[in-house]
Amino acid sequence: MILYPTYFSPIVHYVALAKADKVIFEVEDNYQKQTYRTRCYIYSANGIQLLNIPILHNKSKKTQDIKIDTSFKWYKQHIKAMQIAYRSSPYFEFYEEDLLSIFDKTPQFLLDFNLKCQDILLDLLQLEVSYTTTTEYLKEYTDTIDVRFLANAKSKECYNFDTYIQVFSDKLGFIENLSILDLLFMEGPNALNYLENQNLEFV
Repeated sequence: MILYPTYFSPIVHYVALAKADKVIFEVEDNYQKQTYRTRCYIYSANGIQLLNIPILHNKSKKTQDIKIDTSFKWYKQHIKAMQIAYRSSPYFEFYEEDLLSIFDKTPQFLLDFNLKCQDILLDLLQLEVSYTTTTEYLKEYTDTIDVRFLANAKSKECYNFDTYIQVFSDKLGFIENLSILDLLFMEGPNALNYLENQNLEFV
């Protein structure tokens, strides 16, 4: 299965990883806007909240050349938003230190940062899957399940995931396919079981 490493990826990304025998992360593509490479969505008191990584624009179109804008401490806004949204969740304190360590010495390049996010989240989810990265860009694959489209943040597809209790679901209802952080903070060690039991096939 081939997919993009993204920022605190949506839940469907990890449903795919949980069902994969072999994982390849695409790193040779051209950068595209409005994807989960630079954004994630969490559940705030006002509903869905966007967290966006600022990037520097340069002449290169390659994703691996895209740099994070470090001229201001954007990550402090992200950390504060997460704390406000999830401090009352069952497992926030349990995972907080490990997750916030992602922002310690943030890599210069977006791709390196997203791979760092994947490594830490795979560990916290106890999702035992090893991965490789691409060495060339291929538009199509014949022998590998291609789910790179999951990085498209504009997609409105409904996956009919099982509901779970969310911090504000009693007021605003269940919102599916938010950042994996939402599931992790609410379900804790049961998050992996949730991912493995979603009735979604990738072909």
